[in-house]
Amino acid sequence: MKVLVIGTGAVGSFYGALLARIGAEVSVVARSDYEQVRTSGIEIISETPLGDYRFRPAAVVRDAAELSEKPDYALLCVKVVEGVDRPALLKDALGPSTAIVLVSNGIEIEDEVAKAFPDHELISGLAFICVTRTGPGKIWHQAYGRLALGNYPNGLSEKTKALAAAYERSGIHCIASENIVTARWQKCVWNAAFNPLSVLSGGLGTNDILTAQEAFVRAIMEEICLIATALGHALPSDTVDRQVDSTDKMPPYKTSMLLDFEAGRPMETEAILGNAVRAGRRTGARIPHLESIYALMKLRELKASLA
Repeated sequence: MKVLVIGTGAVGSFYGALLARIGAEVSVVARSDYEQVRTSGIEIISETPLGDYRFRPAAVVRDAAELSEKPDYALLCVKVVEGVDRPALLKDALGPSTAIVLVSNGIEIEDEVAKAFPDHELISGLAFICVTRTGPGKIWHQAYGRLALGNYPNGLSEKTKALAAAYERSGIHCIASENIVTARWQKCVWNAAFNPLSVLSGGLGTNDILTAQEAFVRAIMEEICLIATALGHALPSDTVDRQVDSTDKMPPYKTSMLLDFEAGRPMETEAILGNAVRAGRRTGARIPHLESIYALMKLRELKASLA
């Protein structure tokens, strides 16, 4: 199995390293940390039974066009934010049979890539993990690691099943889902609440947010469930309870959106919140909490842009 990981941030590095551990030939496209990764690889520090690991990619390139062979899978592990041209990142990575794997947060994020590469199999992926990039070539894995993979817009190909099985062998649980869009809405239940609230609260971790404002968190989550149902992706009736319970058991954690805000990087406001709000408006769903936090996040972004 030949794999190219595009993006050596926390998620790309972690899931690329897992495949390398079981013998896959994993190369990476690295940019800001190119020299560090080329000379020393990527250090994974894990507080889970997976243990620490130094991932040394088969090849480290600045651009996919530098590769001598095209991969079986191109894992695009970049955040869906303004200024990131995902089709451009993928263009030179694809051979005739390369499957595209998107591992990113957000709702309705697949269409741009599906339209750009209609002849390529598109696998949508969701990572349920607490993992952070602490420096060039350094990844801190705090908890979890479960992955969900499925063909977009639905179904399961043999190639998707093979990738899911490879991740299972690597030591994590990987769900092969025939309804990955429904799974994406399920993940948005958590993301739409905790990511923006961590920024709007001035930097609170997930435990503090939940302790102080559980009713508000639940209201946001319920609105995401309402939209999903209206779009034909009804979620289990205990979804909100399970999300709250699992968050309560998580270690103290800064969300990815908060880390981006603190570092002055673009945030996934549109992918996580904006797309959900627009989907809700299309269905006529009543979503006052979502609309309010989306408006507040846009003001927060405006303030940052004027600083």
